[in-house]
Amino acid sequence: MSTNNGRLYNLDHCTYICQYHVVWVTKYRGKVMQETYIKNTFKTIFKQIARWKDFKIMEWHVGDEHIHLYIIIPPKYSIAYAIQILKGKSSAWIKKKTKKFPPGSIWARGYFVSTLGINEFQVRNYINNQQHRRIEIPRLPFPPKSEH
Repeated sequence: MSTNNGRLYNLDHCTYICQYHVVWVTKYRGKVMQETYIKNTFKTIFKQIARWKDFKIMEWHVGDEHIHLYIIIPPKYSIAYAIQILKGKSSAWIKKKTKKFPPGSIWARGYFVSTLGINEFQVRNYINNQQHRRIEIPRLPFPPKSEH
């Protein structure tokens, strides 16, 4: 993944900016992430997952019982897949690093997701100004239609 002017990202055959705000909580809203060590370990795990899957974490907050991520995900992955990887791997990897968690998933089922787009005004302005950027394509001359 490469960046283009700091806002757009490129894969072999596409340019994209697929931005999401994602939130999920711990099982039973338990405050299992109160310790600074646990929060920093989760941040390290999320960085490793992001590097592995070419996600770009723009902002994050690791609360005592929830996670907020502002994340850019390549279009080759669905948001559901990205969340599955983030929640599943982070739960498994944190349990390998520390024995403070009971068996089973750390995370509750489900999540909140919202797309973050380019400014609406910019999009409207861009669309409205397309007529000024139009390139005339030469047309092939066709013989007139004969009436039968």
